[in-house]
Amino acid sequence: MDERALIAAARQGDVEAFNQLILIYQGMVYNLAYRILGDPDAAADATQEAFLSAFRAIRKFRGGSFKAWLLRIVTNACYDQLRLKRRRPTVSLEALPAAGSAVAPPPTGAGETPEEHALRQELARVIQAGIQTLPPEQRVTLILSDVQGLSYREIAEVTRTSLGTVKSRLSRARAKLRDFLLEHEELLPSRYRLKNGA
Repeated sequence: MDERALIAAARQGDVEAFNQLILIYQGMVYNLAYRILGDPDAAADATQEAFLSAFRAIRKFRGGSFKAWLLRIVTNACYDQLRLKRRRPTVSLEALPAAGSAVAPPPTGAGETPEEHALRQELARVIQAGIQTLPPEQRVTLILSDVQGLSYREIAEVTRTSLGTVKSRLSRARAKLRDFLLEHEELLPSRYRLKNGA
C-alpha cells in the first residue's frame, strides 16, 4: 500500500494503516526530536506525543506533504518540552551524552576502522553540543535543513514562517555553529582543526 492509500485509510480510522505510517517515519521523527532536545528520553517522549497527536488529528489532515505535517507536529511537541524545561530547569546526569550514545549517526559501512568510528562519534558529540547552544527557532531550522535535508519551502511549511525567515534563521544558525566550533576547536578531532589559522 502506498503512502496516500495509508493516509486515506488512517483518516478513516484504520489503526494498522496509521501504524504503517509510524514505521515509515519513526526514525526521522525521533532524529529530529533528539537533535532539537539533545536528550534521548525527552526525544522519545516528544516522538510518542507527536504520533499520538498525529493520530488524534489525522482526520483533519487536508493533503499536501504528510511529512511536513508530521514534522510540524513533532517540532511543536519539542517546543512544548523546551518551554516546560525553561519553567522547571533540571540537570540530569543521565541526560549527558556518553560514549556510544545516540548522538553519533550509525556507522557508514563495514570498511570503517575503529579509529574512524571513534573520531566520527567525537565530532558528532561536539557538533550536537554546538547545536544545543542555538536558540530553539534557529536550532529547528538548522536541523530541518542540514540534518533532515528539507528544502526552504518545506521548512517554511513545517515552521509556518516565510521563506525569508527560514533563510535568515538558517544563516544565523550556521554562523553561530561555526563560531562555536571555532571557539571549541580543542574538542574537535585533530583532523578537523584549522592549521596555522587557515
